[in-house]
Amino acid sequence: MLNVGKLEEGFVLDHIKAGRSLDIYHLLQLDKLDCTVAIIKNARSNKMNKKDILKVECDIDMLDFDVLALIDHNITVNVIKNGEIVEKKELALPKQIRNVIKCHNPRCITSIEQELPHIFYLADTEKEIYRCKYCEEKYSGYAGSGIK
Repeated sequence: MLNVGKLEEGFVLDHIKAGRSLDIYHLLQLDKLDCTVAIIKNARSNKMNKKDILKVECDIDMLDFDVLALIDHNITVNVIKNGEIVEKKELALPKQIRNVIKCHNPRCITSIEQELPHIFYLADTEKEIYRCKYCEEKYSGYAGSGIK
């Protein structure tokens, strides 16, 4: 049995789909922070069969909830203070996402005016479809890897 130490201050991202923890690590830019990060891949889970877990020893304010929710809004965020879980945050799909998804439509104004922000809005909550604010180009889910 693998035993990863207890956090005193920070957060734990639990119920990550197996194999997604490194993507989250890079998209949240945890590699640029000066903090301790434990990545647990393919942990046994009664609920999910297999899951990944990220333990991060830094301030919860460093976490971009919109990026995390876009990747997988079923992830549980456990806030740790003094070695104890003090809060569990539920994620919801963001209504709008800015400069995370890049529009791939060559006719989009963002292709020409490159300083414009890439803004996508949630067009269909059920199907988790986002559309470009400028050209209506569809982005549906992380699997398409339109995230830069």
